[in-house]
Amino acid sequence: MFFIDTVELTGLGNRSYLAGGARAGVVVDPPRDVDRLIAAAARHGVRIALVVETHVHNDYVSGGLELARLTGARYLVPAGARVSFDRVPVVDGDVHPVDAGLALRAVATPGHTPHHTAYVLEEDGRPAAAFTGGSLLIGTVGRPDLVEPRLTEQLARAQHASAHRLADALPDTTAVLPTHGFGSFCAAGHAAGAPAGTTVGAERTSNDALVKDVDTFVADLLAGLDDVPAYYAHMGPANAAGPTPVDLTPPRRADAAELAARLAAGEWVVDLRSRVAFAEGHLAGSFNIEGTGSLATYLAWLIPWGRPVTLLASTAEEIAAAQRELVRVGIDRPAAAATGGPADWTADGERPRSFRRADFAGLAAVLAAPSANGGRPVVLDVRRASERAGGAVAGSLHIPVHLLPGRIGEVPPGPVWVHCAGGMRAAIAASLLDAAGREVVAVDDSFDRAVRAGLTAAPRRSTGDAEA
Repeated sequence: MFFIDTVELTGLGNRSYLAGGARAGVVVDPPRDVDRLIAAAARHGVRIALVVETHVHNDYVSGGLELARLTGARYLVPAGARVSFDRVPVVDGDVHPVDAGLALRAVATPGHTPHHTAYVLEEDGRPAAAFTGGSLLIGTVGRPDLVEPRLTEQLARAQHASAHRLADALPDTTAVLPTHGFGSFCAAGHAAGAPAGTTVGAERTSNDALVKDVDTFVADLLAGLDDVPAYYAHMGPANAAGPTPVDLTPPRRADAAELAARLAAGEWVVDLRSRVAFAEGHLAGSFNIEGTGSLATYLAWLIPWGRPVTLLASTAEEIAAAQRELVRVGIDRPAAAATGGPADWTADGERPRSFRRADFAGLAAVLAAPSANGGRPVVLDVRRASERAGGAVAGSLHIPVHLLPGRIGEVPPGPVWVHCAGGMRAAIAASLLDAAGREVVAVDDSFDRAVRAGLTAAPRRSTGDAEA
């Protein structure tokens, strides 16, 4: 008998796995903070004998090298990956024993990267599960454009071939256990609503790579590729060099005077509280990225790389959870942190700032009512270009949230009503605009309600769309 534990990395939309038998196990694609995997192995009473990477990751910093060092496990990395540390190079067809009756077979599956390798867990020689990394995902595949633009079409074709190779070689009952595809931007189409699990048989009838011919699949895949988070440029080199151990000890505490000094120096002060609490009152100049959402993705995407960041939260536990998220994307140590609320963070003589929140019905009412000066409020859409292509608020300006820090000057004068698809990104954008001194209203609502309110029309391409 064998077991497979899944370690969810919900903020990044990824999964890692621990699989094993009675005495030993293997970890697949571990995150930077490896303590959860060590604890899971301890609960099962197994030693971690193997740590394996399906590829050199572009979306997070791996904990594989550190986990292998801490446990004495053999560290398996595809032979084609150019790395600067000692590892066991893996080639197609290699078989590595895990425990009695359990083995891991390497299957070359290029496409997400040129060296990508899947691993089939075999029990007594029969396939039981396939750890597919960024090759065969749930309904899609890993995006092929993260390595080198000139290789994108070639890798897309390789993805199609790799998906078919796995489907042709494995029984329909084989569990498919991908690393990406649960909201990860490494998944083609950025599928956030993927089901909990799948099998080769289920994918055979539903996965684009298995139901479309190669030319149609490649054309559709390339047409659907969206913006790549800016911090991805730093992840591959960090993983190839060999990530250093993490330090999750509490950051130094900052008082109101220090927070003011850090803001004055151009550093980032990020409030992790809910967008509702932030709108009601916050430290002037701070930004809001909710700690319970996609904190690591959006903070790493937005912040100038290497800029010091200070974290604000209601409790020390929230700071600790944020630290854990951030080390996974290479933001290793906050410069400082503070807990409490806006009154604790605001210097004497200063007052917390606030801004309004509204829904699409409120926006519709404002747009329908003539203003005293005959002007119209600015409506700012901060969704991605692929989202906007499906419909937009008529007359709205489009600047995706990840481009907004460098383009705030393009937002026309006047009150700004900012929206996204559900409210989270609108709150981030509202905080950026508020910190720049703009009057802002955050639309905290589902875009479906904009459609029902009659606000939408087919979007026109504009200068606001040019870089989206």
